[in-house]
Amino acid sequence: MTKHFYPTKSPSAPTKHPGWIEVSIEVHPVAQEAVSAFLFDLGCRGVVLGEKGNSSLKAYFPMSERFEEFRSRMEVFLRRLREIFPETAQSAFDFSNIQEEDWSLTWKRHFHVERITERLTVVPVWEPVPQAPGGMVIRMDPGPAFGTGSHPTTRMCLESIESLHPSSAWTTLDVGTGSGILAIHAAKLGAEKILAIDTDPEALRWAQRNIELNHCSESIDLSSKPVGELNGVFSILVANLTRDVILGLLPDFQRLLERGGTMILSGLLHEQVQEVKTPLGPLGFEEIRVVTQAEWACITAKRKE
Repeated sequence: MTKHFYPTKSPSAPTKHPGWIEVSIEVHPVAQEAVSAFLFDLGCRGVVLGEKGNSSLKAYFPMSERFEEFRSRMEVFLRRLREIFPETAQSAFDFSNIQEEDWSLTWKRHFHVERITERLTVVPVWEPVPQAPGGMVIRMDPGPAFGTGSHPTTRMCLESIESLHPSSAWTTLDVGTGSGILAIHAAKLGAEKILAIDTDPEALRWAQRNIELNHCSESIDLSSKPVGELNGVFSILVANLTRDVILGLLPDFQRLLERGGTMILSGLLHEQVQEVKTPLGPLGFEEIRVVTQAEWACITAKRKE
């Protein structure tokens, strides 16, 4: 899926923590996932992607004697990045030291209360619920999973579920659930049955925590099954993934969506929309619509009756 990487819990700190290195990189959105994966391979504890059209990316490493090795490997990787993603400019990066023993104070400052729609407010678990927020509140502890509601792809999926869900009994399939936020929103909107799947065990662990935080365990089932092994049909299918993954799963999405049901696809850049839209007609989808926020897009389509 399109990962919006958030910091994992660090191991118990020694009495005197050596501090953290913050790496700031300007990188085109199409390459952010590749860069994030590389940084985690280097040993970073968390990556924060720029929001609302910001192409910045920040990564956090424990202070280490291997700093110069990290710098050299990053320089080589970023030089080669344009060979993989020719549309990207050469990425530059800066380092700064954070002398802070409490890791949670470093990364939690990036995530705050978000009013997503008139009916929905997302509140990080470490912040108090605002007085009289109105509508629904989702409490979130994102951990390393995708989804606090602030990223445009998550926001557009939340808005689409809210505006397109049926008025009568309905069900939801959330593919690549990440933090579980989309499944939780469906539950709060009244979906009778929700299946949330992810192949990442860590994502499922955090999704379970968030589902319990929001008292939605009775209506949401979590599964690590791949899409190809699923059976049954659903009223709404939502997938906040990547272009290549979505294209590979479209036949299964058609199979798993009931006639007249709605499919919501995001994790897509503007320039990727047409490639995803093209096969939808032949697969029996209609009323295909596209909405955008910043450089990101969300496609909704209805399966023909």
